[in-house]
Amino acid sequence: MKLYNALSQTLEPFAPGQEPVTIYVCGITPYDTTHLGHAFTYTAFDILIRYLEYQGRQVRYVQNVTDIDDDILRKAKEVGEDWQTLGNQWTAHFIRDMQALNVRPPDHYPRATDVMPEIIDSVQKLLAKEAAYESGGNVYFDVSAWPDYGQLSHIPAEDMLAVANQHGNRPDDPHKRQPLDFVLWQAQAPGEPAWESPWGMGRPGWHIECSTMSTILLGPTLDLHGGGADLIFPHHESEIAQAEGVTGRRPFVRFWLHTAMVHHQGEKMSKSLGNLVMVRDLLQTWSADALRLYLAQHHYRDVWSYSLAELEQAETTVQQWQAAVTALGGDGPVFPMSPAPPLFVEAMDNDLDTPTALRQLDQLAAELIAAAHAGQNVAEAQRTFRVLGQIFGLRFNAPEVETRVIEGWNEHLKRFI
Repeated sequence: MKLYNALSQTLEPFAPGQEPVTIYVCGITPYDTTHLGHAFTYTAFDILIRYLEYQGRQVRYVQNVTDIDDDILRKAKEVGEDWQTLGNQWTAHFIRDMQALNVRPPDHYPRATDVMPEIIDSVQKLLAKEAAYESGGNVYFDVSAWPDYGQLSHIPAEDMLAVANQHGNRPDDPHKRQPLDFVLWQAQAPGEPAWESPWGMGRPGWHIECSTMSTILLGPTLDLHGGGADLIFPHHESEIAQAEGVTGRRPFVRFWLHTAMVHHQGEKMSKSLGNLVMVRDLLQTWSADALRLYLAQHHYRDVWSYSLAELEQAETTVQQWQAAVTALGGDGPVFPMSPAPPLFVEAMDNDLDTPTALRQLDQLAAELIAAAHAGQNVAEAQRTFRVLGQIFGLRFNAPEVETRVIEGWNEHLKRFI
């Protein structure tokens, strides 16, 4: 299998360095979830993980919850609710949406606040290596001490500041040595939650949360790190600098994968623009299988726009596929279908080309129905079709989602209700 590695900006053979394959995907900041952009990202990585498991690989998957940062504190203040209560409510909401979509749960689902001692330890190591500095009770990463800053995003140095400012950077912070330096630990502001640290009461910066959670659960070098394309800079760029700064430039991630943005009403779907299409609303009208199929019809790296007509067509296709896997054949010749149709595998191995793979399934479904009507024995082919459909999280006519999906997410849910 070849995947597009954002670090090299090329298709590369995906060769994990270990077994199980280690995967970390940046999770939600728990408020105003779950919109179609969220669903696109997490179902895309669900497909990747399911395909790796289909190939016989074991996967160790971590997804986090960014339960403490500027955005959630701002939202909690806006709605007049405790930040922890707000975060727990929306995380539980997200988990139930993932269950409804039959998304395989992560093996670990840490909150940033679960790893505060480890975050502080990482910051101390960066200070000791002179990759960071303390000022006014804050600790900052010194970007000038990391010449490779920009290796992932490939953004020219003169353009970095403008992009960082769009993602919460405060260039006029008087405690910084230079505007692009980013916060590792920030001093407590009046009324904000805080934790004890060697630099006084405060809380971690956004980037150090993810690099710490990923490495303590998956080791110093990850096989694959993913998230939405909007996280490439500064978030993932800064994660590399921090993680490799702590380990002495040991490679942090072998493969970086990013899902494209979903658009609606001519703009990127985002909370700030208010043009969100919510998964729970869609599931009031459309089946989970139709929504999964609709999402997978778009390649994970292609920008696309929400289309009601495409969603309607996905529902029609799902009904046809259900007819294919439930059609009653006869005692005639066995329908010749290989366990893994070569063109399907070829598509999935080509940078997870889900649109092409789904077209192969659509053709097979039509052939299955025709064979069943002709009296052929289609039972084994139907079992194979179900297995291939499960790579996309499809349930067909199963009354319940997968047991591992319900039970795995329920284990995580206990900490949020």
